[in-house]
Amino acid sequence: MSNFLRTVPTLDISKFNSGEDNLVEEFSNSLGTSFNQTGFAIIKNHGLTEEMTKNLYATIKSFFDLDDNKKIKYYYPDLYGQRGYVIKGQEHAKGSSKGDLKEFFHIGNPVISNPKNIWPIEVNDFEKIGNEAYLTLENIGLTILESIAIYLGLERKYFTEKVKGGESIMRSIHYYPLNENDVEDGAVRAAAHGDINLITLLMGASADGLEILTKDKKWIPIISEPDQLVINVGDMLERLTNKKLMSTIHRVVNPSKEKLNTSRYSIPFFMHPKPQMDLTCLDSCIDKENPKSFDDMTAGEFLEQRLKEIGLKK
Repeated sequence: MSNFLRTVPTLDISKFNSGEDNLVEEFSNSLGTSFNQTGFAIIKNHGLTEEMTKNLYATIKSFFDLDDNKKIKYYYPDLYGQRGYVIKGQEHAKGSSKGDLKEFFHIGNPVISNPKNIWPIEVNDFEKIGNEAYLTLENIGLTILESIAIYLGLERKYFTEKVKGGESIMRSIHYYPLNENDVEDGAVRAAAHGDINLITLLMGASADGLEILTKDKKWIPIISEPDQLVINVGDMLERLTNKKLMSTIHRVVNPSKEKLNTSRYSIPFFMHPKPQMDLTCLDSCIDKENPKSFDDMTAGEFLEQRLKEIGLKK
């Protein structure tokens, strides 16, 4: 296996945004190839500013620093974790019975949001800062999806109306400080899993820990610069493309014993389509060597199924 398959390339999205046909094609081919072979890519020059990132991290740290009895006010079990706060240990990986060692907060589309977003009154400017980051990441994600459409030979705006204003979620995660009792039964910060959605955009996390499982079944760390975004394919896009684009299994491992008692913060943006989007495998991705691998299903049906599998919905 070539070295390329064991590394995740860093790509310059300003080439795509230049509008020059040769650069658009170059970026789209590089991104599609990386998604085909690793399921991941690292993006630079994306437009999410250092100030936005700094403000958002400061805001979510302020929320997670609140006492548990204050955070729990923003936990609404009847929303199945789709908005507001989700308590420690509730979510687990598909097929795992152990809750992940994390807590998180969800923000949905601020323009067309159903259910409505939930904003903690204890944290200044949370709504303003959260909405700005959400809309910026959504626009970057839509650009990535345009590039994917070109790579797949689809109309450039194939995904736009199916995704814009849809079910995308920005998740702010706190991997809280641990002790040896927390991890002695094999629990981890985020067990091995594939993401549910089309693509995920991950802002630079505050500490190392993200690892992906390569095609040759080896775990390797993903290391990016603070001003870069890590992008990965989710299960919905793998399903739509009949595995031409791969949803790679990944995890967040526990820190070393010396660093157990430290926090890690991470902000992934999950690009979800509208519930009615048809995830039936594209005809162009099916042939004799690659027969159809999935049953027909809408995005809403798939999300419903997966929320039950990971413990957010009964």
